[in-house]
Amino acid sequence: MDSPYMIGIVVAAVFVLFGFLMLLAKRYKRCPSNRILVVYGKVRAGESSRCLHGGGAFVWPLIQDYDFLSLDPIQIEIPLEAALSIENIRVNVPSVFTVAIGTQTDAMQNAAIRLLGLTTKEVMQQAEDIIFGQLRQVIASMLIEDINRDREKFLESVQSSLEPELEKIGLILINVNIKDITDESGYIEAIGRKAASQAIKQAEVDVAEQVKKGAIGVAEANKIQLVEVANAVKFQEIGTKEAEKDQVVQVSQLEKQKTVGEKSAAFEQAALVKEAERQMRIEVADANAKAVTGENLSKAEIADANASLRVKEAEAYQLGETRHREAEAAVREAQYLAEVRAAEALATKIEAEQRAELEAVAKAAKAKQIVDAEAQAQQTRIEAEGQAAANYAILEAEARGQYEILAKKAEGLKKIVDGCGGSQEAFQMLMLEHLEELSKTAATAISNIKFDKVVVWDSGNGNGTGTSGTAGFLQGLAKSLPPMLNIMRDVGGVQMPEFFGKIVGDAEGPDGGAKVAAKPPESGVSRPTQE
Repeated sequence: MDSPYMIGIVVAAVFVLFGFLMLLAKRYKRCPSNRILVVYGKVRAGESSRCLHGGGAFVWPLIQDYDFLSLDPIQIEIPLEAALSIENIRVNVPSVFTVAIGTQTDAMQNAAIRLLGLTTKEVMQQAEDIIFGQLRQVIASMLIEDINRDREKFLESVQSSLEPELEKIGLILINVNIKDITDESGYIEAIGRKAASQAIKQAEVDVAEQVKKGAIGVAEANKIQLVEVANAVKFQEIGTKEAEKDQVVQVSQLEKQKTVGEKSAAFEQAALVKEAERQMRIEVADANAKAVTGENLSKAEIADANASLRVKEAEAYQLGETRHREAEAAVREAQYLAEVRAAEALATKIEAEQRAELEAVAKAAKAKQIVDAEAQAQQTRIEAEGQAAANYAILEAEARGQYEILAKKAEGLKKIVDGCGGSQEAFQMLMLEHLEELSKTAATAISNIKFDKVVVWDSGNGNGTGTSGTAGFLQGLAKSLPPMLNIMRDVGGVQMPEFFGKIVGDAEGPDGGAKVAAKPPESGVSRPTQE
């Protein structure tokens, strides 16, 4: 049951994978060299499309699509007529412009934005409109003579003015071919006729000049011919005389050389005979010397062979002794190294044992320090907790004490209020408790103030009693002060300072009140006495 099911799953997975690979292969688009691949849709942020010249790109389905732009050159015929020059002369400039889509990044992007999907005829129409406008602008800025005479400058002006405008739609200018330049007024034809007449005149002048130069040349040639013929005859006669003289000289020299040669030959023959005899004696002496030299060389070779044998025997003996001693030294060195290694191994073992002992002691000490530190920390923690509990108990006791004080004070105030029969009377009783302190504070506040005089403004109308308003105010103030002082003395038991007034007698008046005389204030205003 499981085997066919698994086989079906595998087959389905293979088909799905194959289909996915085929989809990828179909969506990968390659760009030929004469086209531009434009991928549009969801591309990089900030770009409307992605352009490629050559290579290839993967086009995602659903979110992207693609198209091609052709790079084939486009020839556009511009039959420009009646274009005004800077002299207001209408000029006909029929020309052929060759353009194509550029492969630079900016040009490809502009072409993808403005030319994608357009036919070649539509592209030609857009380029033709731009070329017409720019060509008219260039002609309007130049003289007809400059246009007709300096074609290279005219073409450079057209290219520099036209290329930036074509680049805006993604095109580049490949070639400009000006067919002919004519004008309606015949100005260019007149310039041509003028140039032709000037050329004819210049040609006639050149011909006359050449004829003159030809006549002068003929005369010069004849003169040179006569001179050269005379020189040739002179050289011929001189050459003949010199040849005769040379002949006589050479004959005498030959006779002289013949005589000298005969004598030289006889001398050389005698010298050769003597040289042959000398050479024979030299060869005999050389043979004798070579024989003696050979004997000596043989003896020397025998001596060298004996010496070499002794040297080789000595070297062999020295080499044998050296190797013997080197072997003994190597044996002693090996013994020494073995002893050193044994000593190092013993020292390493002892050092390892000592290190193990020291590490054990150090670990024990470290463990003890850790235990001591933990015990100290625990003790400190317990002490801190105890101190915190003690502080909390102290603060709680102080808070309870304050609470009890305030509670008792509240109960006392409540009893005072209840005993006084109302809150107003209780407030007066509490004010009497603090009146002396308030009086001291007020007296201290105004004690340093200096009063030079008191100015009272009064209208003088009075209050119907025959006295002024100021006098009535002072009388009322004087009448209210003594009873207040008596109340404070009798009820509150507070003796006010003397600058508030002084009770001078304790005799009772008709209403049972005491006679009180108020002390006049320092300002000089008298106060009436109340009986």
